[in-house]
Amino acid sequence: MASWYLYLIRSHDNRLYTGITTNVERRLAEHQAGKGAKALRGRGTLILVFSQRVGDHSQALRIEYRIKQLNKIQKERLVRRETRLEDLIPGLQKSD
Repeated sequence: MASWYLYLIRSHDNRLYTGITTNVERRLAEHQAGKGAKALRGRGTLILVFSQRVGDHSQALRIEYRIKQLNKIQKERLVRRETRLEDLIPGLQKSD
């Protein structure tokens, strides 16, 4: 069973995009090539600012949804490692 990762990408206009994948490097390359999420197309340089293994696909989907509900300040704290996923999502157990 493949491990799933949550990732955040910062666009040139400082927006944070949240996604999940089994291969972060491949997915970032796809985004940079303009494939995949429409939200990132035409956003200029994309930088991977956060990634963490989060378990199976089902758990990854749940975590992605919860992170997308956070405001920008909360997401920035996650990116700066001032908070952990485990602190933001009750019941999440560290998977790495």
